[in-house]
Amino acid sequence: MTKQVQQLDRVIIRFAGDSGDGMQLTGDRFTAETAEFGNDLSTLPNFPAEIRAPAGTLPGVSSFQLHFADHDILTPGDAPNVLVAMNPAALKANLSDLPRGADIIANSDEFTKRNLAKVGYAESPLEDESLSEWRVHSVPLTSLTVKALEEFEISKKDAERAKNMFALGLLSWLYHRPVEATIKFIESKFAKKPDIAKSNVAAFNAGWNYGETTEAFSVSYEIKPAKLAPGVYRNISGNQALAYGLIAASVQSGLPLFLGSYPITPASDILHELSKHKRFGIRTFQAEDEIAGVGAALGAAFGGALGVTTTSGPGVALKAETVGLAVTTELPLIVVDVQRAGPSTGMPTKTEQTDLLMALYGRNGESPVPVVAPSTPSDCFDIAVEAARIALKYRTPVMLLSDGYLANGSEPWKLPEIEDLPDISVEFTTEPNGEDGTYLPFKRDTETLARPWAVPGTPGLEHRIGGIEKADGTGNISYDPNNHDLMVRLRQAKIDGIDVPDLEVDDPSGSARVLVLGWGSTYGPIAAAIRRVRRSGSEVAQAHLRHLNPFPKNIGEVLKSYDKVLLPEINLGQLALLLRARFLVDIISYNRVRGLPFKAEELAGVIQDVIDSE
Repeated sequence: MTKQVQQLDRVIIRFAGDSGDGMQLTGDRFTAETAEFGNDLSTLPNFPAEIRAPAGTLPGVSSFQLHFADHDILTPGDAPNVLVAMNPAALKANLSDLPRGADIIANSDEFTKRNLAKVGYAESPLEDESLSEWRVHSVPLTSLTVKALEEFEISKKDAERAKNMFALGLLSWLYHRPVEATIKFIESKFAKKPDIAKSNVAAFNAGWNYGETTEAFSVSYEIKPAKLAPGVYRNISGNQALAYGLIAASVQSGLPLFLGSYPITPASDILHELSKHKRFGIRTFQAEDEIAGVGAALGAAFGGALGVTTTSGPGVALKAETVGLAVTTELPLIVVDVQRAGPSTGMPTKTEQTDLLMALYGRNGESPVPVVAPSTPSDCFDIAVEAARIALKYRTPVMLLSDGYLANGSEPWKLPEIEDLPDISVEFTTEPNGEDGTYLPFKRDTETLARPWAVPGTPGLEHRIGGIEKADGTGNISYDPNNHDLMVRLRQAKIDGIDVPDLEVDDPSGSARVLVLGWGSTYGPIAAAIRRVRRSGSEVAQAHLRHLNPFPKNIGEVLKSYDKVLLPEINLGQLALLLRARFLVDIISYNRVRGLPFKAEELAGVIQDVIDSE
């Protein structure tokens, strides 16, 4: 049977099922196939915090959304064109996001009376008229998988578990994805269980063949590769990019990297990734708690290493005292906060931007630290190198604010040329620097105000270290009021003097009267919304902050160049509060704290309303 092939410019697919149905693995493999094919892509994993949420219930639904296209895209998409629903709970949890006319591929085997009752369906929506607005493909994925694996000596339960591979094979056929890498992945993943490996490959091939032969799908779809800038690309998540950025910073600085970390969602993958790279001299220490993790990292910095600690919001609160110790001892330290929904435990697997004020002010005393934030998953690499540059050059702890959306999301990343990476090498102090041949641990560089960094054990450079206030120059313990005032002001001046790039503004016509400002992970949704607004004929400018302390020197001038400044944040207006206070500009805040990224359509409407109110 010859089937029609339809050309599309982009598609948004959402895989959804129980947290034990393998939706994250399925989405990840489809993403890998798509990256190999050459499409631009963006992903949004969304899963429960529980290790195994109750099967068949709405709280237990896990999903993975992938947006891929033949052109440059910026977000995982507002609404899926295709929903793969492995059970009634997955259908009900995601149906409200589906636009009219979207495709639903439902595993009809799981629409039993028991499963329907769990989510409040009196009748199967696959059999009544409630889904008439959508194109429904009812496919018995479980029974087809079990039948395809009859020849294998595996249990029925293991056969049923392979239904996600059947679904992956079907979707791979439907969108003309390359399959060789997925087959190799399955064989590698289950190398120690050859029967499971062979059965999963068979389930994948059965799904492909089902698409090829069934009359249920008369059309397949083709999305041509995107025209990206020349170079070598790979798909990368934010946490992986951040880990690679830290490794690059270690190499470029000539310092060994030490990570002191306590596992916490959604930051743990950085620890997992760095632990694989011992050949680069990376040392990873899984501490017994957050305080031990940051204490070890600061100790490593004192010993001459690039000290890093990773955590999320609750862990930052616990690390606060040691970060303050790093401020007063003036040692380089990178504190990675992969933000999540709070307060307290909050929603561990959901995203927010709610730690900005804590990063800036969440310590006792005048305790200034630089704060940087990546804008995309791949930008996590660059921001890690930038955080290391600042920490090493200015001898200061640096707060790096990623978030769950960036950490778990992925996109194509163009591998940088090694020679393009900045040289952030460090020269340790090896000789006394005082006029009388003594060592002055707080004799500052006249340009950066950074103090010298001496590796412990260097002859003649013994000095006191600790949290009690130091005398300027000598570093001796001091309770002198005027000295304390001087040291407080010097530490603040050092941070204020950090060199950061000017804020760049995207204003094609130069005549826009409204500026949309963002920071962190809001970049993609804001930029996608800006495109929509400009296509409708309106003029609007965009700027995005990656350095949040100190601000770029031209930010005040930029803000005052526009009649109105709109600032969307996934918090209740933390950056807006700072900008209003600092620059006396009437920032228009747009805030949502739902544990989800903004949608481009939503922001486009808000932007247009601000423009129309001019």
